[in-house]
Amino acid sequence: MVSIVVLETCTGCGRCAEVCPFNVYEIAEDYAHALRAEDCIECCACVDACPEDAILLRSCL
Repeated sequence: MVSIVVLETCTGCGRCAEVCPFNVYEIAEDYAHALRAEDCIECCACVDACPEDAILLRSCL
């Protein structure tokens, strides 16, 4: 299973949800939630799209 960490710097802008090809993220209460982390293919699109650098994926470091 992929470990996705969303840091407190997340502003809930939704860019991660917009670019994720597998709909891993949902935005709720101004925060990104990786509700379907098991569907993540570690493409790093969410990491690259996040303006706050709030998403950490080991494969994208």
